[in-house]
Amino acid sequence: MMTGLTPEFVLGLTLLLPGLGAILIGGADGYSGLRDALSLLIATALCGAVVWLLMDHLAGGVAQLQITQIVQGLPVLFVVEPLGLVFATLASVLWIVITAYSIGYMRSNNEPHQTRFYICFAIAMASTMGIAFAGNMITLFLFYEMLTLSTYPLVVHHETDAARRAGRVYLAVLLSTSILFLLPAIIWTWSITGTLDFTKGGILSGKIEGPQAAILFALYLFGTGKAALMPFHRWLPAAMVAPTPVSAFLHAVAVVKAGVFTVLKVGVYIFGVGFLSTMNVSEWMAWVAAFSLIAASFIALRKDDLKARLAYSTIAQLAYVTLGVSLATVMGMVGGVMQLVAHALGKITLFMCAGAIYLASGKKNVSEMRGLGRVMPFTFGAFLLGALSIVGIPPTGGAWSKWFLMMGAADSGQRVMIGVWILSSLLSIAYLIPLVARGFFLPLQDQEDRPQPQGREISVISLAKMREASLWCVVPACITAILSVLVYFAGPGIAGFVLPTLGP
Repeated sequence: MMTGLTPEFVLGLTLLLPGLGAILIGGADGYSGLRDALSLLIATALCGAVVWLLMDHLAGGVAQLQITQIVQGLPVLFVVEPLGLVFATLASVLWIVITAYSIGYMRSNNEPHQTRFYICFAIAMASTMGIAFAGNMITLFLFYEMLTLSTYPLVVHHETDAARRAGRVYLAVLLSTSILFLLPAIIWTWSITGTLDFTKGGILSGKIEGPQAAILFALYLFGTGKAALMPFHRWLPAAMVAPTPVSAFLHAVAVVKAGVFTVLKVGVYIFGVGFLSTMNVSEWMAWVAAFSLIAASFIALRKDDLKARLAYSTIAQLAYVTLGVSLATVMGMVGGVMQLVAHALGKITLFMCAGAIYLASGKKNVSEMRGLGRVMPFTFGAFLLGALSIVGIPPTGGAWSKWFLMMGAADSGQRVMIGVWILSSLLSIAYLIPLVARGFFLPLQDQEDRPQPQGREISVISLAKMREASLWCVVPACITAILSVLVYFAGPGIAGFVLPTLGP
């Protein structure tokens, strides 16, 4: 590794860089070019630091950093380990992409408060890095709440009545689930184990059993409100009132990914696969997750507003991870990790495409997008690849997550869950692919030149005026679409990287 750098120093740098970026971005207020350049520079530097930690870990390095102690034996601790590295690498790479996209979107749409927007992005990324490298549950909890508060201004960015209502729902659901469920679960765990450290194989074996273990598991899963498990999911569709870059950021980079990442960490390092499987504490939660998965998919099918459809799709796709953990098998856990990666790449692509479509055509509803693929081929082509990843069609990364999750269901003896995933994939096809088909295979009709047939949706756009959105919006979507395919070929490597950590 580079001379003079230690893993502890670089780990600290990953936590400090976004905060430093927030200060520098604030200082550049009034100088939009400098502010945007600083945003990209800090995002790139953070990605470089995370990749350095990844390379060091692969070379056998060990990085651990303790900041302080809340009470004796309960430190604010950061540790580099495979699950955190996967999440941190994914988030830092996508921060570069969404920052570039935001520059194009915010300028093209003449959005207000752009400096505040980038400051909040940076603080949210600092929170995300804290969650990724948290070495115990209390550290994760602190940064988890910091992420909620730092993303609230993003949700209410437009400062309209609708935005403020959405912000109240956002805070109410996420803070109430944390205070009423997650915090008591953490205190309960501390009281019976004397530790909150993330430990391979878990820390609860022999300390709790039977119905009490099942209740504790439910407290953790329902307390992780960012995972949007029904019925604590309303904040996610409500937050779609925010600008599209915020939607992409919430769904793919930070908030919901922090939620399912927390579910994975709890399943792997607090309960442990062995304890979950022997005590059968998680079986009933698998059915809760399955219901959330199917119900959200049916709701998505009925939504005409594209962002609302994608929001309910996310609720369904997040339930894949919760269900994978609840299966209490190693393959289910691997499938959860792969789903975290594949969904992030696929969903950020879909949201960026939705924003590009809106900027270029002013259209938000699926029923209005007839023929747009003919004049926006790059945007709709990227949307197709992102959709295929969500569905789980090879060669996209989503194929691996579905494969490992179905293997986990077979290993656990819950073969009915294989049918749940098949049904979910069919529903994903039904609510995503028709948009692409409508865009590419139906003619674009100009309202001024041609009569409108009764009872059919018509995209009223002049072919002569129609074009792709700016390169700042289209290129990032194409990049993540390509990454959705490349991760298919990297899938076995990612699975092999995390597998040793996920065992009993």
